[in-house]
Amino acid sequence: MTVIGAGDFLIIPAEASVKGYGSLVRTLDLLNGLQDVGATNALVLGVLPFRHRWFGNTQAQESRAAVDGMRDEVGVELVLPSIRESERYKQAINKRTTLSQLGYSELEYPFEILVEKIHASLGDK
Repeated sequence: MTVIGAGDFLIIPAEASVKGYGSLVRTLDLLNGLQDVGATNALVLGVLPFRHRWFGNTQAQESRAAVDGMRDEVGVELVLPSIRESERYKQAINKRTTLSQLGYSELEYPFEILVEKIHASLGDK
């Protein structure tokens, strides 16, 4: 609640699963309640699905359904590109390096779009 009350813009992380979708719905309900009583003016900048499961070029059905539900809940424009389930993120953190330096620059795409949205919300170009 403190983060929602203190923030101007929110990025809501949500696991690409039924549980994650449910958590997103509860977070949005909390946000709406706080807005209704004047406790916050925070706006949702985006929903960031994570642990999106893929098998090669095919999405896991549960992950796809969860992300589709998120799009239905907040609109397509607010759902950011998903962070795929991958050990590469952990490897990059443990080695204190970037995904690009490990040879996985395509996994940085969700973060690049997130940074663009943050800059746009701040009026930066």
